[in-house]
Amino acid sequence: MSQGASATGGQAPRQPDSTPSGGLSRLKGQLRGNPLIVVMVAGAASIAILVALLMWASAPEYRVLYSNLGDADGGKIVNELETRGIPYRFSAGGQALMVPGDNVHSLRLQLAEQGLPQGGNVGLELMDDQAFGISQFAEQVNYQRGLEGELSRSMESLGPISRARVHLALAQQSVFVRDREPAKGSVILTLHPGRTLAEGQVRAIVHMVSSSVPELAADDVTVVDQDGRLLSAETAGSRDLDGTQLDYIAEVERSYQRRIESILVPLLGRDNVRAQVAAQVDFASREQTSERYGPNQPPNEAAVRSRQASVSYNGGDDLAQGIPGALSNTPPGVAPSPIELAEGEADEDGENPENTEASFEATNNLRRDEVTNFEVDRSVEHVLHRRGQVERLSAAVVVNFRDEVNAEGEPTRVPLSAEEIAQIERLVRQAMGFSTARGDEVEVVNSAFSRTEQADDSREWWQSPDILDMAASAGRYLLVALAALLIYLLILRPLIKRHTQAPMPQPQAGPTLRVQVGDDDEPQPASAAADDEPETFDAPRKRRRKSSAYEENLSDLRELAQEDPRMVAMIVRSWMNKE
Repeated sequence: MSQGASATGGQAPRQPDSTPSGGLSRLKGQLRGNPLIVVMVAGAASIAILVALLMWASAPEYRVLYSNLGDADGGKIVNELETRGIPYRFSAGGQALMVPGDNVHSLRLQLAEQGLPQGGNVGLELMDDQAFGISQFAEQVNYQRGLEGELSRSMESLGPISRARVHLALAQQSVFVRDREPAKGSVILTLHPGRTLAEGQVRAIVHMVSSSVPELAADDVTVVDQDGRLLSAETAGSRDLDGTQLDYIAEVERSYQRRIESILVPLLGRDNVRAQVAAQVDFASREQTSERYGPNQPPNEAAVRSRQASVSYNGGDDLAQGIPGALSNTPPGVAPSPIELAEGEADEDGENPENTEASFEATNNLRRDEVTNFEVDRSVEHVLHRRGQVERLSAAVVVNFRDEVNAEGEPTRVPLSAEEIAQIERLVRQAMGFSTARGDEVEVVNSAFSRTEQADDSREWWQSPDILDMAASAGRYLLVALAALLIYLLILRPLIKRHTQAPMPQPQAGPTLRVQVGDDDEPQPASAAADDEPETFDAPRKRRRKSSAYEENLSDLRELAQEDPRMVAMIVRSWMNKE
């Protein structure tokens, strides 16, 4: 008894298998029977992958709309975005609300028109809706809250500040001066990551608060950041040198440096001069008062302030005799005290004093007192010295060697002559306003500069941020196109070629692979009998066709055994069980 099965002609009947492997085998058999299903599944998967890549490439870039929002403001903004149909998402930590980058600026303007975000700061609009009959204390509290909110909003409008909170202690008025309390204020600032406040900005915030609150001095305002660092100075004179003074010194030094370089660059070249200036600036505030008294002696004129004169006479006869009149009131023309002259010497009037003794005796006890007070010249001068006065300047100038060509035609560098150095020094002195009394110093040095190539900070056109963004967008689409090409070449094309190519024509008398189990007396098929026939002129061609068909059948069996060895085992087992 013999049993046989042809590998190309068909398979032996199998018993139905209910195991999962059997169902998978049937599915594979159905797929082999209808190869278009495989091509359709592969095409659908490829299209899905391409659609996902296109959605990824065309997805908008999300940017931060607002960060560090409160719960109330965040809910209102999210509700507004959902009403407008604008997609949004939160950052990894949930601290920032992100929207498509094209809508960031327009959304900020539209939300600001609606008063969003409010930031939790209530301004003076709190005074708009006050209940009738509100107490004076409640009204004062609302005013203080509104003032604090307005100051916080003003501070948050500054670039480095993210959030601000203001606490005010308003002045307490009293009829007694000693019981009055001045106003005080404190400010807590939350800065953006990586941002800092300069000392000038802190002073601006301090003066803004002190100018907005009655009876609040700038020294009574305290500014603190989110890390607890004190940003405001405790008192105006607590520090010897503040940032404003340092900036002023740097500006003075840069001013003198620009003066020196601007006058030397046209003569020597921009890369051949280097100048540095050190300035000593006095920031002390001085007041000077002086009094000066001018001379009151001739030839200078002196003003008479007061004059007092007294005359007394004691004698035997009355002085007032004769007819009243001018002659009666004329005092006698004698000196009040005797004048001692040399013998035979005459006085100023040309009279001999010996002849006037009788007249002295006739004027018994004549006394005359006269006191004159003059104004004393006084000059009072009050001088307030200017702060930031330059006390001393020191300038250092380095000049490069001159480039020349020697006799051999080679470029060389030659030092400047002493006359040229002296001329440059005189120019520097005039440019900086050199003062010997102030103790200024100038040093000019001629030395060869090292030839170092300076790095060019200018960017190429392809390094522009706009070009880089455009390249990134184009790269996404190129990546999608490359993925589509690979999917077609590696997946779709082999499947289509494999399952849609026309079957090869079978020879009319092709060989048949047969497995025979049993007696050898079974009649052989006609194809086997034909093999014993004598070869004709077409025998070599038949053998070639027979050999190629055998190799194809053998390769199909090997592929079938590798793909589904269980099916091959079941076929062999069914052959063995036929007995």
